[in-house]
Amino acid sequence: MTSPSTADLLTTVVDAVVPADDYPSASESGVLDFLQRLREHERPEWGRRINAVVASVDAASWRIAGNGFIGLDQQRQQEVLDGLADDAEFGWFAQLINLAYYGDNARSATPPRSWEMIDWRPGPPGGWPTKLPPVPFHTDGLIGPEQLQSRYDAVVIGSGAGGGAAAQVLAESGRTVLIIEAGDGPETSKLDHDHLRNPRINTGLTPWSGPLGAGHPRTLELGGDRVAVGQSDPRWGNNAFTVGGGTRVYGAQAWRFAPKDFRMASEYGVPDGSALADWPIGYDDLEPYYSEAEWRFGVSGLGSGDPWSGTRTRDYPMPPVSGIGNPAALAAGAQRLGWGTLPVPLLVNSSEHRGRSACLHCAQCVGFACPVEAKGGSHNTAIPAALATGRGFLITNATAERVITDNTGTVTGVALVGDDRSGQWRRQVTAGEVIIAAGATETARLLLLSAHDHEPNGIGNNTDQVGRHLQAHLYAGALGVFEDEIFTLEGPGVSIATCDFRHGNADLVGGGMLANEFVPTPSSTFDYLVSAGVFPPYGPRAKDGMRQWTRRMTRVVGPIQEVTSAESRVRLDPDVRDRYGNPVAALSGALHPSDLRARDFMTERAAEWLTAAGASQVFAAPPGGGGPNGPSTGQHQAGTCRMGTDPKSSVTDPDGRVWGHDNLWVADGSLNVTNGGVNPVLTIFAGALRVADRIAGGVLNG
Repeated sequence: MTSPSTADLLTTVVDAVVPADDYPSASESGVLDFLQRLREHERPEWGRRINAVVASVDAASWRIAGNGFIGLDQQRQQEVLDGLADDAEFGWFAQLINLAYYGDNARSATPPRSWEMIDWRPGPPGGWPTKLPPVPFHTDGLIGPEQLQSRYDAVVIGSGAGGGAAAQVLAESGRTVLIIEAGDGPETSKLDHDHLRNPRINTGLTPWSGPLGAGHPRTLELGGDRVAVGQSDPRWGNNAFTVGGGTRVYGAQAWRFAPKDFRMASEYGVPDGSALADWPIGYDDLEPYYSEAEWRFGVSGLGSGDPWSGTRTRDYPMPPVSGIGNPAALAAGAQRLGWGTLPVPLLVNSSEHRGRSACLHCAQCVGFACPVEAKGGSHNTAIPAALATGRGFLITNATAERVITDNTGTVTGVALVGDDRSGQWRRQVTAGEVIIAAGATETARLLLLSAHDHEPNGIGNNTDQVGRHLQAHLYAGALGVFEDEIFTLEGPGVSIATCDFRHGNADLVGGGMLANEFVPTPSSTFDYLVSAGVFPPYGPRAKDGMRQWTRRMTRVVGPIQEVTSAESRVRLDPDVRDRYGNPVAALSGALHPSDLRARDFMTERAAEWLTAAGASQVFAAPPGGGGPNGPSTGQHQAGTCRMGTDPKSSVTDPDGRVWGHDNLWVADGSLNVTNGGVNPVLTIFAGALRVADRIAGGVLNG
C-alpha cells in the first residue's frame, strides 16, 4: 500500500477539523494557503510543529481504528480526534485551523463564507459612508531625522494617551514640542479589518498595531529560568507601538478611578507580600483633569449609577452610546439581584464631537482602528491639535535610547535612534523639558538605560525604585449561552456595567467592575466558546456550535484591582539586546494571592449575573491578564515609576517630576500607585494633563 503524501494527509486532517456541509471545509476555504503563508513568512517554525500534529493524528488513527486517517469515514475520523481531545498540541492546531476558517479575511475583498454561515457582517447596519476620513495628522508636522532641530522646549517620548495629552497642552502653551514615536502611523485601512493580527486575540501572530518586525524581544523570568519572548507572545506585555499608542485600537472604556482607589492602603491595610500604597494625591486633585479629559477627547456616558464614584464638576459632553447588544436582558438580571447598573462610559462619540463622526455601530471596534474616527484617541485629538499649532513636531519609527545628562547630572536632552530607507540613523536633541510617556515597561526601561556617573543604576533609580510595582489588570468573567438570539452583533457591544463590587467586598482588597463584552469577531467568538468548553475545537459539533451560539452568547467580564508587589518589576536584561544593541526589558514577578481571590470572587458575580439574566448555561471564563507564573502586563500596564512623597519609595514627586531632576517628568500609567478596578486610560489622560499643566504653569487649572 502506498503511503499517503504529506499534503494529502494535511488536507484530510484540516477537513476533519472543519468538515464540509452546506458550507465549505477548511481546505475549500483557503486554510491550506493560510498555513503555507505562515510557514513561508510569519511563523516558519510552525511548519515542523504542524507536521508533527498531522503525523500524530495519523499514528493515533492506526492505534485507535487500525487504519490510516485518510482511509476512515467521517465518523471514524471524529472518533480519532476525540481520542486526541486532551492533547495540547492537537488543541493548538485545531484552534489555529478554525481561527483561520473564521478570521482569515486580510487578503481578500470577499468575506469568508463562514461569516455568511453564522450571519455575521463587519460593517454598520446602514453601511459605510462613501468617503472615509483620512488619518488626521497635519503633514506639515510630520518630520524625518534630517528635519530634526537641535533644540526643542520640550521632548515628549511616546504618543499614546499620556504623551499625546502632554504634547497638546505644551504646544498650545507656546512651547516647541518634539513627539517621538517608536512605531509608525499606518493608514486606518491597515488596522481596521484583520481579525487574526488584532491585539485582542491570541493567535501567535504579531498585531498590525506593532511593534512589527524582528528585534523587539523581552525576557521573562519564570521559576528561576529566563526565556526570551517576542511581541506575538501574550507574555511580552503588548501595548500598541503606533501613533496614538493603545488609543488607536483600544476598546475606549473611559472610567474614572473612585476616591477609595487613591487610598487603598489606608482603606484595606497592606497584605503580606504586597506593596499596596496610597497615592500622594486624591480624587479631588485629579477631578478637574478628569473633566478636562472627558470634554477634550470626547466621552459618552451618564454621570450616575456608580455607588463608589466621586463628585463631578461637569457632566459628560455626550450621552451614552445607544444601548445596542444585550443590555435589556442584563439590566433585568441585575434588577432581580438587586444590583445597580449604568451605561459604560466610552471614548466613542454618540454624536458628532469636535468634527469627528458619531459611532456607526460596526462590528469591528475593540482591537481595530475606527474607519470614521468616532473612537477618540490621542492620534485624532491631541496629536493633530499639537501639530496644528505649528510648534508641534512628530517623528515616527524613532526610539529614544537614552536621556542625556551633562557632567553635573542635569538632563539636557534625548538620544534618538531609528530606521528609514537609508538604514539606521542616530541623532541627539537638547530640550528644556523631557517628558517620558512610553508605557510602564518602556518608560522604566528608558530610565534604566540612561544611567550616568551620578546615577549609575539609572536615572531616578538611586533607591532602586524604577521598574518596581509593575501591574496591569487580571480579569474576571463568565460566558452565558441563551435560548433566544439576544446579541445583535452591532458595535461597540459593551453597553451595561455594574460597579457595585468595586469596593466593599468582605475579605477582599478592592474588587472590580463587570460589563458585557465588546461585540466579538467570528474568530473571537469561536475562541470564547471553545475556551469556555461549550463545544470542542473540531468537527461537526464545532461548526454546528458556531451556528447555534454566535447570536445567543455573551460574556460578562471586567478587571480587578491588583495589589502588586515590589518584586513585580522591569529590569534590563544582562545579555539580550534589541535591534539597536540596547539591553531589552526583563520582566519578573507574579500576581499576589489576593488578586487571584478577587478574580475568583468577581467571576462568581459574573456567572451569577448571567444566570439571573436568563442564560441557559453559564461557564466560568476569566479572560486572563496575568498569572501566578509571571508578572501582570498588557495594555493596562502601570506602576513602574510610582509617584510619591518620599524618594526612598517612589520615582517621582506628586507632580510627576523625577526625583532629583527639575526638568524630567513621567506622564503615563507608570505613575499610577494602584491601577483601579476599571480601565485606566481616562486616568492616564487626566494624569498627563495634570503633569503638563504643572510644566506649563497652570494654563488648564491654575
